[in-house]
Amino acid sequence: MGGSSPRRVLVAKPGLDGHDRGAKIVARALRDAGYEVIYTGIRQKVAVIAELALQEDVDLVGLSVLSGAHLGLARQVLEALAANGLDDVKVVMGGTIPASDSRALLDMGIDAVFPTGTSIEEVVAGVDALWQQEDEIVNSRGPR
Repeated sequence: MGGSSPRRVLVAKPGLDGHDRGAKIVARALRDAGYEVIYTGIRQKVAVIAELALQEDVDLVGLSVLSGAHLGLARQVLEALAANGLDDVKVVMGGTIPASDSRALLDMGIDAVFPTGTSIEEVVAGVDALWQQEDEIVNSRGPR
């Protein structure tokens, strides 16, 4: 990871999901990889997620959805973040997401999709990769 301070990540469970073991595993893995992680707990309202993202000044929102409502929740979260002026915050989504919906999520503006079965190493590498090009540009400028 580049930059002088750790990137801040909000891990959230929007909607009615009552199971968060996977989200907690991802939150712990990202923390262990050097991210500063804020975990919201289960059954969060979209507006609360967007408000927390603003208050916590996060670089990324990670959404965990198991309910099958991933397309609608993704759209709502992206709209709520934009309404809070957080268009630059990256958004990733994991959970029970059919392969056929991954492209729709990416086209909608989700930065990465991690369906059930994605290894924890792949999730961390995928999140790291979201900043790789940006960090290379900064690092290529050299010291000031």
